[in-house]
Amino acid sequence: MSTTTQFVTDGGLETDLIFNKGIDLPDFAAFPLLEDERGRSLLSDYYDQYAGIAAAAGAGLLLEAPTWRANRDWAARLGYDASRLAAVNEAAVLFLREVAARWDDRLSAVRVSGQVGPRGDGYRPGAAIDPQEAADYHRPQLAAFARAGADQATVLTLTDVGEAVGVAAAAREVGLPVAIGFTVETDGRLPGGTTLEEAVTAVDAAGGPAYFVVNCAHPQHIERGVGDEAPWRSRVGGLRVNASTMNHEELDNSTELDDGDPDALAADHVRLEASFPALSVVGGCCGTDARHVAALWRDRA
Repeated sequence: MSTTTQFVTDGGLETDLIFNKGIDLPDFAAFPLLEDERGRSLLSDYYDQYAGIAAAAGAGLLLEAPTWRANRDWAARLGYDASRLAAVNEAAVLFLREVAARWDDRLSAVRVSGQVGPRGDGYRPGAAIDPQEAADYHRPQLAAFARAGADQATVLTLTDVGEAVGVAAAAREVGLPVAIGFTVETDGRLPGGTTLEEAVTAVDAAGGPAYFVVNCAHPQHIERGVGDEAPWRSRVGGLRVNASTMNHEELDNSTELDDGDPDALAADHVRLEASFPALSVVGGCCGTDARHVAALWRDRA
């Protein structure tokens, strides 16, 4: 990823589709939408909103595939075997290439990323994960992205350092740059209590990704975990924040969307950005939509 180009990325795809569009997404999985014309049309319209924001901001666009749940365990619950899963992961990248082609002449840069999610629940960490086991688990999805010609991969909402080390190793093995995204609780720490500094430092010591992302938390929560100025901060290249100030348990149990206030979110985001001098990717996560991301970029101008 260029250190000079700034990239718009999308918001909370799944919460936008479920709460704003009334789309049923079993197990929070959006990737099955790629397999029929209506679903592809919904996704196309969704990504076009963010391409328009990037064009208005004079920024690049990072298109993230709708594949956060497209790994073996979650996909099996939806009836996908290994072959069909590989095909839909490849199809996601090719689909985003079609979106990119429509906007290529209006944007400074467009990159396509295969998105990876955690093996387990992004909000509830379990036992510590062995890095080699994580590498073996996530490698097939990363390999599918690489075969399809993705520019990079991004893994979001990780809670475990071992899983992050494994994903980074698997991405290196298949020759794909990767961004590692951690989520934090309201105290600014990973759900298991690890600090962001500890997590970033540990993953970098094991080989490291292209850059790090912090996602699925409100800017106020992330800010509590920033601490004093330190080298690790310059390794954070992406922020994808939540609209709500609720904690993960509250969000998980909520039956209504808390979409917060886009302008207040943007103001909090501007303050947070000062902590991350290498920040180049800005978008949203749960509860956010194009309104929020447009506000984030309006306040960055």
